[in-house]
Amino acid sequence: MRSKLWLIAGIALVSAGALLAASQPWVSLELAPGAAAFEVLVVTGQQVNAALTAIALAGFAAALALTIAGSGFRRVLGVLVVLFGAGIAAIAISVLIDPWGAASGRLAEATGIAGDAQLEMVERSSSSPFIVLALACGALLALLGALVAVLGGRWGAAGRKYAAREDRGVRDAAAREDDAPDRFSDWDRLSEGGDPTASD
Repeated sequence: MRSKLWLIAGIALVSAGALLAASQPWVSLELAPGAAAFEVLVVTGQQVNAALTAIALAGFAAALALTIAGSGFRRVLGVLVVLFGAGIAAIAISVLIDPWGAASGRLAEATGIAGDAQLEMVERSSSSPFIVLALACGALLALLGALVAVLGGRWGAAGRKYAAREDRGVRDAAAREDDAPDRFSDWDRLSEGGDPTASD
């Protein structure tokens, strides 16, 4: 059960880190003087790929679902978390490899200029460390998901203990009802001159 708590908390924290990284600047483009109404274009991870936020939030949802999931569903959730982590890492790697390509779409939206004409507008591009943070979060999320898929089947279901107590309580109540005196039978025995309090 301790591994369950650590893994669920880890998935939630790493998802929070990925969400934070997605909201921060990833690529900065310094434009040539007079090329546009602004000199620097800053592109966040969310603007590079809107799926980043959705994947991070899905990681949160998976962490919450793991608290109540059964054995089989925990393995499914573990595999999904692996895919979430792989998706975040893949997006981060693609931006690290080609920051210009990642930001070109946002530049086209801001200036209305696309294609090779953008090359004359941009003097310099730089990448942010938050891309590396997103990559690390994605890799760690995939690792945690793999551990859930492997270890999740060994976690005890929290509901079993309470279900057993409830079943025992139902059985005890039924036994008490069986042992309770029947008032109609006692009245009949009294009418016949018998003693209803006497044991059979």
